[in-house]
Amino acid sequence: MEVTLRDKGRITIPAFIREALGLRKGDILQLQTRDGEIILKPQNMVKASEIEGIIGPTKIELEDIEEALGREAIEIH
Repeated sequence: MEVTLRDKGRITIPAFIREALGLRKGDILQLQTRDGEIILKPQNMVKASEIEGIIGPTKIELEDIEEALGREAIEIH
C-alpha cells in the first residue's frame, strides 16, 4: 500500500485500515522507527494476554461488545 507524504509531513491512513484497527478521530498513535522503517501503532491497544487474570472471570454479552465497537449487533443461531 502506498500513501503520499503531504505538506507538513502529513499522510492519510486509509479508511479500511482505520476500520480494521478500530481507530477513530482523536486516537493517539505511537510513532517509532526501526531499521529504516516507520512503525505507527495505537497507543492504548491492550492485548487480552497482557491483562489475563487481573480482573478474574467475567461474563460479557456479544451485544455489549458490538455496542462498544460501534457496530450493529449480529445474531448467532
